Amino acid sequence: MARSRASDYDDKRRAILNRSAELFSEHGYDRASMNRIADACGVSKANLYHYYKDKEELLFDVIRFHLEELLETVEAADRPGDAPEARLRGLAGALLEAYRDADAQHNVQINSMRFLPDDRQTELKGMERELVRIFSDAVAGVAPQLKGTKMLKPVTMSLFGMLNWHYLWFKSGGEVTRADYAELVTRLIADGTRELRAPAASAGRRTAAAE
Repeated sequence: MARSRASDYDDKRRAILNRSAELFSEHGYDRASMNRIADACGVSKANLYHYYKDKEELLFDVIRFHLEELLETVEAADRPGDAPEARLRGLAGALLEAYRDADAQHNVQINSMRFLPDDRQTELKGMERELVRIFSDAVAGVAPQLKGTKMLKPVTMSLFGMLNWHYLWFKSGGEVTRADYAELVTRLIADGTRELRAPAASAGRRTAAAE
């Protein structure tokens, strides 16, 4: 007979994921053993295996739950009918809020996904691409001349660079709030792309294409 789940199963599993994310972030995925995770979570190793069969499952769920929360937050905040800059500002602010108290999970997403097998990376990268798609559409709103050009992706990824790495310097309670920073990155993208155009194909590429 299958063992029934305790009523607080999901809460305990989430606590294990949060503590595992902290360990993976602080010590590295490859140096955080199941023994160490069990000790840090205050459970026996046997009890830990009741929730997760191995460390790979833990890593996958740490990143999956993080990306699911980011997507849910961003999708709820997206207002395609708003003025382009207001839409982009709202998305940037929502993403920064979703990163609040999630530095460890975010760090693990960036640095430890590579330890997962290809099929699991593919699933997670699909979620990342959906985030990029939403922001890319918003960037195209403030820089319509880039829509359909090869410049839209690098501009969008530059935006993510500003948002994704803010945790390295940002301090809660500091002089710059998350709302301030959302406004700043929106202004940098909107003002910085105003005169930006996709570069014309070089003569060599045009000749090759003609041939």
